[in-house]
Formats: sequence, C-alpha cells, structure tokens
Amino acid sequence: MNLLDDGIVPEHAREIKAEAREFAEEYIEPNAREYFQSGEYPHEILEAGQEAGLVAQDIPEEWGGRGLDLPKLLALTEEFYRADAGIALTLQLASFGCEITYDYGSDEQCEEYVRPVAEGDQLSGLAVSEPETGSDLAGMETRAEKEGGEYVINGEKYWIGNGVEADWITLYARTGDDETNRYGNHSMFIVPTDADGYEAEHIPEKMAMRASKQAHITFENCRIPEENLIGTEGAGFWMLAEFFNHGRVVVSGHGLGLAAAAIEEAWAFTHDREEFGRTINEFQAVQHALADMLIDFERARALSWRACENVARGDRPGYWAALAKTNATEAAVDVSDRSMQLHGGRSILDRRRIARVYRDARIPVIYEGANEIQRNLIYRQGS
Repeated sequence: MNLLDDGIVPEHAREIKAEAREFAEEYIEPNAREYFQSGEYPHEILEAGQEAGLVAQDIPEEWGGRGLDLPKLLALTEEFYRADAGIALTLQLASFGCEITYDYGSDEQCEEYVRPVAEGDQLSGLAVSEPETGSDLAGMETRAEKEGGEYVINGEKYWIGNGVEADWITLYARTGDDETNRYGNHSMFIVPTDADGYEAEHIPEKMAMRASKQAHITFENCRIPEENLIGTEGAGFWMLAEFFNHGRVVVSGHGLGLAAAAIEEAWAFTHDREEFGRTINEFQAVQHALADMLIDFERARALSWRACENVARGDRPGYWAALAKTNATEAAVDVSDRSMQLHGGRSILDRRRIARVYRDARIPVIYEGANEIQRNLIYRQGS
C-alpha cells in the first residue's frame, strides 16, 4: 500500500519526494533496526544524505543549498520518517537553526557558517530548551552579557540535537530583564562548539529515536565576539516564533511518516496472521480498527498539507502550524497504539518495526512545543 501518494502533494514538490523515497528505501529502512538497537550515530547515512543533496538543502542557493521550500521539505520529511524516525531526525538536525541565520543574519555570517553546512562540511544545532524550562520561550534563563566587544554566556541548555556533534549552534539567550516587554528580552547568537566555556555531553540512552543524539550543554563564561549576534538584540523571541511556524509543519510530517509506517505494519500483519482458521483481517472488529487508522491518517495528512500551503503564504501561520503539528503527531500516537494491539504479543519485540514506531511516535507530541502549548496557540489565534 502507498499511503504517502503524490495526489495531495504540489506538483513542484514531487521530484524531491521521489528522491527522498528512493534514498529512504536504499539507506534508511535497511539500517533502521541496527541503529535503533545500537543507539549509534548514523554517520555513514548522514554522509550519503549530504552527497545525495537531501540534507541541509532548505538553505538558499546563494549559500550553497537547493533552496527547498516548505512543501518540498514536508514531502521529503514524510518519506524519511516513514522509513525510520531516529535516522530521519539526525538527517534533519544536520542544519537545525541555520534558517535563523540565513533569514536574519549578515552575509558574512552566512558565508562563514551556513555555507559549510549546505556543502556538507559542517553540522549545526539549535539550543533553546533548558533543564527547568521547556516550552516557555520567554522564561529561558541562559544569559548573554555584553562586555566590551564580546558577549559572555552562562547557563545550561537541554535536549539539544547535535550539541556534541555540531561545529556551531544557534543559541537563544537572555539579554534583558524588561518586565514590561517579556518578549523582548532574548536574542539569537552563533556559538562555535570549540569556544572556551562550551561543554556538551550526550544525554543518556533514550527509549526512542535512538539513532539521534541530544545533549546537555553548559556555558561557563563562554565568550563570543559581538559579531556573532544574529540580527538585533532583543529580537530572539520573534525570530524563534517564525522559525517554529515552519518547523511545526515539518514536524507534522514526522507524524505522517510514523502513522504511515504503523498502518503498513498493521495491514501486512493482519492479512498474514491466521486465527480460528482464517486471517484476522477477515474479522469485522479488525477491519473497523484498520478503517479507523486510515481515517485518522488521511484526516491528518489533509490538514498538514493545507497548513503547509497557508504557512508558506503567510496566512495565519502560527494557527495553521499548531493545528498541523498537534493533529498529525497525535494521529501517529493513536495509530501506532492500535497497530500494537493488532499485533498482540509480538508487538513488544524490539526487532519488530511496530515496536520502534510505537516508541518513536510518542516523541513528536513533545518537541517543537508540547501539544498542550499548541492548543493554547490554536485557541488564541483561532478567531
């Protein structure tokens, strides 16, 4: 079955979708189980993705990328995450945060930092979350103090993709304390990971997306030149809000790929497994379960692609991005849960794809802004 068909995908995004599916079938699917069980970072697959022009290619052509737009990124994403979420996340985190630099940074910053990522010579990361602060962007406490021609950074960041592997990260840090302007107290910075005072360690093994590595970063009097400020001081919250509008549409693709994988597994298993002298798909209860899974999936996919169109043209992007992210990631949780039930006892074996999908599906409902926060956004922006 081909749940991720081209019918709903804009014509200009179909070629990149085909490239992504071919790459996923050759490199991601055959290695998914091995990397899930080992928890190793998939360096070779990342290198293959860079060589294939499928990593960091949202970066504009003027800085070495292919300038993939939002529909192309969504088309690529649903294919990658259908194959394996952990490896897919590693591939997409390779350029995480670059968008903030090429949208708001200087030409000099783009040439020095963004171009090497587009060309596959460097990796980037984005550091926002903190150990005691998750979705409250205005409450982050890592601080960057101006001293002469430098900023001095102190604090901690947590759950940072590529915090260890990256050559540089985009850092969201507090630069003000104006209680009357809660959303104007943070700024964005480029921080090389070899800077003195930057320390990162991998977070211990996770239950899901194990081929992707996240880090705990500490900054202790970490000094960077003032030229590493992106855009203007105090504009960080608004830069990040715009970044997440695009990112949440992409994360809806995480959910779509995972849901498609769960349905594929359930469909194949129920049409092959026999009970009481017939395959279990012949039982009406099983047919209804599969029908409900397809309803959830198709509804989520239709909403995600509608949201993609609206966000791309700037039509209430926060509202549509939150709708898509919430609906698609929760559909993945629900569909994978039903698929587990249909698999019965075999579902708990981690060598089975459905066991990996079930665990992986639980993660996107949390990252890129927990879904409870998305519901706040949907309500506030819904009128």
